[in-house]
Amino acid sequence: MTTPTATLLISCPDRPGLVAKFANFIYSNGGNIIHADLHTDLANNLFLTRIEWQLQGFNLHRNLIAGAFEAIAKPLAATWQLHFSDSLPRISIWVTKQDHCLLDLLWRHQAKELQAEIPLIISNHSNLKYIAEQFGIDFYHLPITKETKQEQEAKQLELLANYDIDLIVLAKYMQILSADFIAKFSKAINIHHSFLPAFAGANPYHRAYQRGVKIIGATAHYVTQDLDEGPIIEQEVVKISHRDTTADLIRKGRDLERLVLARAVRFHLQNRILVYGNKTVVFS
Repeated sequence: MTTPTATLLISCPDRPGLVAKFANFIYSNGGNIIHADLHTDLANNLFLTRIEWQLQGFNLHRNLIAGAFEAIAKPLAATWQLHFSDSLPRISIWVTKQDHCLLDLLWRHQAKELQAEIPLIISNHSNLKYIAEQFGIDFYHLPITKETKQEQEAKQLELLANYDIDLIVLAKYMQILSADFIAKFSKAINIHHSFLPAFAGANPYHRAYQRGVKIIGATAHYVTQDLDEGPIIEQEVVKISHRDTTADLIRKGRDLERLVLARAVRFHLQNRILVYGNKTVVFS
């Protein structure tokens, strides 16, 4: 069994000695660092780092680590997160009618590629309920219209609280989350069937075909109140030709969507992402 680890994600104004200061916190408490990466945004004088170490042999009990590290972080004006590898996040997958991203995530979870629990699937249609039943996952069908959106979002928030959900994955959920919903639950990853910022919004493959582009792509990003403009986590592209039809673009695009969404969810679960402004640093 893998030894449990702790991970710190840190961002703070850049200054000399930060690497030594953070590493020494772990070393002085008997920790063994197994991963360390950093990035400096010179334009914004910002230092960002990810440090992961083994908990076995670490002198501080995990309940004391946050308090001890805060004494170091506060004078540096640092913002930080602490995560433990044996604390499994709980995911809710949201879908509409397309099953390719849902099935891919569930297969990867079954193969233990995604270290998380998936107790809840929510959909505005009932088409994919049978998949949830096959995998033994609770499924809730909450139809949404303009008139019922506010009421149904309240039910969705209640379900997220009841199931103690940490992250929503919008796996081809063809509804826009309201600003009020996002203000109350902001941890959501969306897959967009385009290489953003190109072809934001609906029907990007059709518009790409009409434009005669030579590549298409997919983008996974965190959800914000601005449609398809949240911090980008992962992207991928594939070449196409004049012989490809709209149907070919959709088929190739779905392959990309599965891959890109799975990568983004994995990076999030492994605590490899730091968001600053509308950007991300992904420590791969």
